[in-house]
Amino acid sequence: MPATATPVVHIDDDRFRVTEWQFAPGAETGWHRHGHDYVIVPLCDGTLSLDLPEGQKAEAKLTQGVPYSRRVGVEHNVINGSNSQPLAFLEVEVVDDATAHRRRDTMVAMMAAFNARDVDGVMACMAQECAFHASAGAEAEGQRHIGRDAVRRATEAVFSAFPQAAWTEGQHVVAGDTGLSSWRFVGQRADGSAVDVRGCDVFAFSGDLIAVKDSYRKARV
Repeated sequence: MPATATPVVHIDDDRFRVTEWQFAPGAETGWHRHGHDYVIVPLCDGTLSLDLPEGQKAEAKLTQGVPYSRRVGVEHNVINGSNSQPLAFLEVEVVDDATAHRRRDTMVAMMAAFNARDVDGVMACMAQECAFHASAGAEAEGQRHIGRDAVRRATEAVFSAFPQAAWTEGQHVVAGDTGLSSWRFVGQRADGSAVDVRGCDVFAFSGDLIAVKDSYRKARV
């Protein structure tokens, strides 16, 4: 039975987990899949062997103090194949990225629901306590629709006002509890006139769902 690499956790909070992995000669981590984006900071020079899925093999060159990053989903077994040299590195995991990924998925699902004219799909992306601030209205925030019933009616009104509509070129980013979706809106109003503008939605999240959808768009003149 191979020796097991030793993990020493230095930081573990709601944003980061920092683990020092210590490898005696021949030690390995065992098979695992990374659930977060992460950065490796080598604490010494050396070479680690990697067992990869489907029987593949690779090596990771370590240069002391020179970091490298990997994305969520990496699956491997990490081995110190040296017969004499211990190796070590710091693994810095961005543990709040999982929340960001889920929130981005919500933003993608909302745009898809708008393009499908699916009111239920839109509401499935909204939190129980939610609001929609329209891009125009008498108030500084635009017309505010507060509560699920009001948000549903406002969404239905958008679909009625634009019998043909498509939100295209969507880009979605998340920072903490705030999300931003930018898009190009191409459609046709109920009177038959065309509309083609760029805009964005600023989202405030409650958990993985949207508490406030705050819309902005260019006004053509």
